[in-house]
Amino acid sequence: MDVFLEAVTTPAPCGSWRSPLAAAQVAGQSLRLGSAALGADGTVYFVEGRPSEGGRCVLVARRPDGRIADLTPAPFSVRSRVHEYGGRAHVAHGTELYFVNSADQRIYHIRPGLQPQPLTIEATPDSSWRFAELVVDATRRRLIAVGEQHTPGGQPSNAIVSVDLNDGRITVLAGNHDFYAAPCLSVDGSRLAWLSWDHPHLPWDAAALWTGTFDTDGELRDIRHVAGNQRASVFQPGWHPDGTLYFMFEPDGFWNLHRLRADHVEAVSPGLIQGEFGMPLWELGVCVWGFSGPDQIVSAYAQQGRWRLAQIDLRDGRMSPLPAQPFATIGQVVTAPGRALVVEGSSGRGTTLMSLDLNSGQTEVLRQAAPGVLDPAYVSQPQAITFPTTEGDTAHAFYYPPCNPDFTPTAGERPPLLVMAHGGPTGAASLSLSLTVQFWTTRGFGVLDVNYRGSTGYGRAYRDRLRGQWGVFDVDDCVCAARALVDRDLVDGRRLAIRGSSAGGFTTLAALTFRDTFSAGASYYGVSDLAALMTDTHKFEARYGDGLVGPYPAAANLYAARSPIKFPERLRCPVIFFQGLQDKVVPPAQAELMVQALQARGVVVEYHAFAGEQHGFRRADTIERALQAELAFYLRVFGLGSSNPSRVVT
Repeated sequence: MDVFLEAVTTPAPCGSWRSPLAAAQVAGQSLRLGSAALGADGTVYFVEGRPSEGGRCVLVARRPDGRIADLTPAPFSVRSRVHEYGGRAHVAHGTELYFVNSADQRIYHIRPGLQPQPLTIEATPDSSWRFAELVVDATRRRLIAVGEQHTPGGQPSNAIVSVDLNDGRITVLAGNHDFYAAPCLSVDGSRLAWLSWDHPHLPWDAAALWTGTFDTDGELRDIRHVAGNQRASVFQPGWHPDGTLYFMFEPDGFWNLHRLRADHVEAVSPGLIQGEFGMPLWELGVCVWGFSGPDQIVSAYAQQGRWRLAQIDLRDGRMSPLPAQPFATIGQVVTAPGRALVVEGSSGRGTTLMSLDLNSGQTEVLRQAAPGVLDPAYVSQPQAITFPTTEGDTAHAFYYPPCNPDFTPTAGERPPLLVMAHGGPTGAASLSLSLTVQFWTTRGFGVLDVNYRGSTGYGRAYRDRLRGQWGVFDVDDCVCAARALVDRDLVDGRRLAIRGSSAGGFTTLAALTFRDTFSAGASYYGVSDLAALMTDTHKFEARYGDGLVGPYPAAANLYAARSPIKFPERLRCPVIFFQGLQDKVVPPAQAELMVQALQARGVVVEYHAFAGEQHGFRRADTIERALQAELAFYLRVFGLGSSNPSRVVT
């Protein structure tokens, strides 16, 4: 006789549920996967960011027989700091490898069986170089890269440069613009394509595409502007073996595939689909498409915040969806004939490096960021919601309800809600499995990840809605999103909190200061003083506020009116701050001055500062301590703990 036992769940206050996911697991068992590349022999190269090794980025090889090996020994860390956010920092050429080391930003050379050797010279008091997007120019025995030169007393200069493989000598190939990206060498080595843009724009605003031809001395001649202006930007150029230049361009409001033929730019699939075949260049070297055969490309694209994969026929522009489609997020696509490598994320398994056979449709997982950390029964699945917001607009979000099969809410209880404001603000909520999100949902919190106006993945018109409205529309959308869930009786309107990092931290502080919806908040290296950000940040974002708020200093009054630091008397609820002390993007003063102003007014505030951390936490112990502190903070604020929030500096 079979006996079936019904699972027993325990009623308990939401937020106090015992979770199988500890802060240490979130911190130490989630790798960051990226910068995938495919060698001629079938070897797959990629970079793993390892919190358990202090955030060290390790270049890894997966051989065709399945063997996996680290290629860069400690203490080397493969990371560029061009534009501060860096990007692709390695390249393979046959059995030899070149990479940028984080500590000194020098390019190193790896030969089989030997230790890395420096190629470029050490920094001097008068000059230092950073490099990203390395390209091998084998014919001329050099690398081509984005170079950034730092000299005392001024802003760094950016250029497309060459680095001689014999002596490390650096030569500027193109350098008349503020910023550069995406150097791309034609298959025959005769031509180069690249992107550039100038202040006050960012690359998603106005990146322009250029081409040049190499002369016998390896210098660029016949430099021509191909496409891109202040109304339509270009993303990821690539040369077909027949010499045709392909790229993503947005003259119709969405990045879509275009090409240059006989000095004429044409759409490959005109009017085929309203989807984003591109993404913001926060990091260099991002690629979402590649050639999979003489007449086909494989490309990722986003619609309504979700990513898909398709094959496009270059002869007639027809697009065919590819199998293995349950992607929540796609971060990279690398192709070879009949094969695609995809760095993707699903809501069930997190970030994965996957190989896709384009003929059979079969997939193989090559590496997984967080394998087996959380039983699927405990994973909260995102629910897409749209909601009305100000100005008669509609905005978007993803809601993660509490999920823990061991517990149920107490009778009549609705869960507390954490609203998440993503960074950027030109960014987007990721649908890939986030252990941070699940850390909260397994404890009985609801989590609402908001794609406020200005987010990517919905076309340029939606992205541009935040122009001139940063600190207004993003705040409105987070408030309206929370109220929408309260109105639907899904969450407790008395227990609403908001959290965010960087630009999301600014949205958090602005919502707490200028609205009365939330009863607590957490700011991770967030902005409190917009004017100070304009005068004390790095070159890449130094003029970001011109489009988001208004030209500075002409619009100084507007910057002040939207800065939480100017109105500490209006922020009355508990706030917790987290800050890296080596942050060059949002310097520590942004948090510290806000903390001091709130403490002076008797507001409950916690401040946690971390030595050695930059913009975005990378060390396991930092991530663990921050999550533990934030959880304890909410438990006290929402009456689920035994003590009052403290005023702690760690």
